[in-house]
Amino acid sequence: MKSSPDPELTKLASNFTVRDYKAARDGKHRVRIAEGVRRRFTERYILPAADGPNRHGFTMMAISCLMIEAFVSLQKGWKNSDGRSAEAFSSFFNDADLFRGFSGHEKQFYKNVRCGILHQAEATGGWKILRKGPLFDSGTNTVNAVRFMNTLQKVLNDFCDGLKAAPWDGAQWRSVCLKMDTICDNCTKI
Repeated sequence: MKSSPDPELTKLASNFTVRDYKAARDGKHRVRIAEGVRRRFTERYILPAADGPNRHGFTMMAISCLMIEAFVSLQKGWKNSDGRSAEAFSSFFNDADLFRGFSGHEKQFYKNVRCGILHQAEATGGWKILRKGPLFDSGTNTVNAVRFMNTLQKVLNDFCDGLKAAPWDGAQWRSVCLKMDTICDNCTKI
């Protein structure tokens, strides 16, 4: 995204700047913020790994792991995930119904997929990343990267749709606004 000399015009997503977010927040425009959040995650994480001749399951999982940590930070209202990465994955796999199959395997996923990809540039501990088969085969520790990312997109869409109906003064919106305010602060600090 192109930077602007005015930090308030920094794009958080297409058609959604820091200024747009702050105006929507101050006006309690839930739909505008929820759609901005959806576009931010879709544009940064989902679309770059979309269908194409060079798509690779490994890259899809690397991007998915980035998205999970950012997504949980948004859900929980964490200013950052320093020292909380493992907690983010545990929370995600235990809270997201569509990923319940990973429950009980979240620590191994974190260590062997997320940390393996980030620190070793490979899945470790016998975990495998493919683009076929079930979402997760716990017997072989095999993850279908295509289904994983598609399911991650469903979780994002469900969350954003739920935000639209959630009470503005509720815990969910407090967490989202806390994280979004932090993102805006990071964009506007010089």
